[in-house]
Amino acid sequence: MPTLPPPPLPSDADLRRMLHFSASDGRIWLAGQRMLLVHAAAFGSLRRELMRSIGREQTRRLLMRAGYASGERDAALARQVRRDASVLDMFAVGPQLHMLEGAVQVTAEDVELDIAAGTFRGVFRWDHSWEVETHVRDFGPQNEPVCWMLLGYASGYTSAFMGRPTLFKEVACCACGAAHCRIEGRLLSDWPDAEAMSRDYAPDSLIVRLEDLQEQVDTLRSTLEPADELGPLIGRSKSFAAAAELLRKAAATQVTVLLTGETGVGKERFARALHAMSLRKGKPFVAVNCAALPAELIESELFGAEKGAFTGAGAARQGRFERADGGTLLLDELGELPLPAQAKLLRVLQQGEIERLGGTQARKVDVRVIAATNVDLQAAVAAGRFRSDLMYRLNVYPIRIPPLRERTDDIEPLAAHLLQRFAALHGTRVAGFTDRALDAMRSYPWPGNVRELENLIERGVILATSGEPVDVHDLFPTLPGAAPVTVNAAGHLERAAPNGSEALYDEVMNRGLSLDELEDALIREAVHRAGGNLAAAARALGITRPQLSYRLQRVRDRARD
Repeated sequence: MPTLPPPPLPSDADLRRMLHFSASDGRIWLAGQRMLLVHAAAFGSLRRELMRSIGREQTRRLLMRAGYASGERDAALARQVRRDASVLDMFAVGPQLHMLEGAVQVTAEDVELDIAAGTFRGVFRWDHSWEVETHVRDFGPQNEPVCWMLLGYASGYTSAFMGRPTLFKEVACCACGAAHCRIEGRLLSDWPDAEAMSRDYAPDSLIVRLEDLQEQVDTLRSTLEPADELGPLIGRSKSFAAAAELLRKAAATQVTVLLTGETGVGKERFARALHAMSLRKGKPFVAVNCAALPAELIESELFGAEKGAFTGAGAARQGRFERADGGTLLLDELGELPLPAQAKLLRVLQQGEIERLGGTQARKVDVRVIAATNVDLQAAVAAGRFRSDLMYRLNVYPIRIPPLRERTDDIEPLAAHLLQRFAALHGTRVAGFTDRALDAMRSYPWPGNVRELENLIERGVILATSGEPVDVHDLFPTLPGAAPVTVNAAGHLERAAPNGSEALYDEVMNRGLSLDELEDALIREAVHRAGGNLAAAARALGITRPQLSYRLQRVRDRARD
């Protein structure tokens, strides 16, 4: 059985390269997860407030669970970072991340680990525990260990790494007068007091009750939300809520609804949800894309045709209005409907009658019409492409569905829903999204709206490594990344080389450019693209205007030499 050697642990250079400082936008990243650099004193203040408000025991359990969740997230990195390393070097990611994150110095004293056999025993020494420092400062020397969050982290990390519950005990603590803190970990089943230990990580009864109540509220709310056979429409932004409220109010009526919005915003989903909430939900829902039908066939498709009405009409057949009788008809891309068909549609809306192509008999139909378009109908009327009387007849109850760029609050719940759907469809297992992926989705303008989001999530599910979260490069393979600021071996921040720097170097060498010539070319191009605006050119280059002026003068001086 392998045994973890004494220090030094494997090099942590691979982990340091994954820690990026982005001071320009105020964020710190660890392998796609957003991190915080917080004063230990602030955590100490929170700890003190919790102790005074809910007591020592509840505070201990709460912090242990918080640490456990943090450890679980870091465990996902172990196989990602060192997938080709030995199991012990892979496991060392946890202790090394704990040190890199500034929590505690970790020294492995004895580790026996065999994932295949399902065995684990580990003893680690801790020094410089932040929890000891803050707790003793506020409450003085203790009779019981106080490294609660650190202990939870070790348990959460090892449980996730082993794939089975593995918990640690703090058998010595500096807060109690020991020279070092020391923890010992085993599989839960190997502890004699396993039941009592597992209770430390069980949610409190009050929290469970609150979660139960929240689930009941969510269930009741979902019954009132617009939904179709694919489930409820998902959104929590103000613009989405306003559109959904209009949809709910229209559901109990027979009013003709006009859905407007850009391509891909989900107009058909809204139409299906309106039908599912209406009194017609047990009747047919028929959708027709007016832009997809040839102009010569639109009338027969919508209103039907009698035998012999046109070449090839060997038998009478129903149109979409007759098929939707008693139910709902969605006329998608209505702005593309030819003018002759518009005239017949107006008659149907006004009189509730259709006349088949080649027929003379009027037929009554009971159909609720929902029209959808991404065309500005008023502009189409002005251009002579759409009848004004039809527009006024349809525009009784317009609902604008906002584009996704106006619904940034909806991106995360939509992405999570789509992730579950596509993971089930393709039979893959993915662990959600990295924080960096979520941030990129929130920042992206989404010209293709929800349809584009669906495509990207499906691609991300396929590209992501099984069991790991979908990262930004799985969703946006061509998204350029800024040169990260990382931590070197001495603990200092340094800027890494930007992506593609090797190719840039090769290009410069192939062209035979000197460093001065490269700088001159960059400055001239920046000024040219800024139209001679030196302030704009300086911003593009990331320097000040005086710095650019100085460099421009050097360019001119070199040109004269």
